[in-house]
Amino acid sequence: MVFRNVRWPWTSRPLLYVSVDRGTGPVVVLVHGIASSAATFANLIPLLVPSHRVVAIDLLGFGDSPAPSDATYTMAEHVDYLERTIKHLGLSRFVLVGHSLGSLIAARYGAQHQRRVQGLVLVSPPIYLPPESFGDPLERTAMGLYLRAYEFLRSNKPFTMRNAAFLARLSPIKDVLEVSERNWKAFALSLENVIELQTAVSDLASVSTSIHLVYGTLDPFLMPGGLRIVEQMRHVTAHRVVGADHLIRPRVARVTATAVASVAANRPGNV
Repeated sequence: MVFRNVRWPWTSRPLLYVSVDRGTGPVVVLVHGIASSAATFANLIPLLVPSHRVVAIDLLGFGDSPAPSDATYTMAEHVDYLERTIKHLGLSRFVLVGHSLGSLIAARYGAQHQRRVQGLVLVSPPIYLPPESFGDPLERTAMGLYLRAYEFLRSNKPFTMRNAAFLARLSPIKDVLEVSERNWKAFALSLENVIELQTAVSDLASVSTSIHLVYGTLDPFLMPGGLRIVEQMRHVTAHRVVGADHLIRPRVARVTATAVASVAANRPGNV
């Protein structure tokens, strides 16, 4: 599969790297997760291209996108760079698909740019809340453990890099994970500012278009309590893929492609 790479001239505030821009039809914008790139969607893109224009964008500091020395990798900054790149492409209406970290950025983008976004498809969304938000003591403890684990990862660079490299070698999707000197700042600050300090629940509550959640029952990064809150929202449809993990493997890709087609065709409800 050959991707058409699109690079934009560097300015004082560079645009993000557009790794894929292929196909014709309803537009689908793909936003990957932390420490990854458009490689995340290797199993999904071939399912979408025959009937959609597919645009995959590398997030700030990841993949082939720029990593400005003054970048702080806040949610606002990620959304701003994404919006300026989308405007540069001339996209006025599209389905926005986010994976993991990308799903949180997509949620904020959808809340702020509702006229542009036809609907959201969030794959493997790590929807977290402060531990004290949970009434169940087990869920409260679990959420605290997640946050402490993330703090440990961003505070112990050699350990995190070493284990990320090991996991990358085992991954069935090539180039799906990279934590290196090159993107360490983007990784550590995005983890803290976007995942740990997220506002996904309130962002999604303010989105008026349809939202589809796609997630695996064996995903180790999901917090059931946070997912339940979002699943109860009126405009949300959830798709549980039994036995699937955090990656977009072929089964999750098929469910995601069907959800995208449903949103693009303005079909509500289950797919």
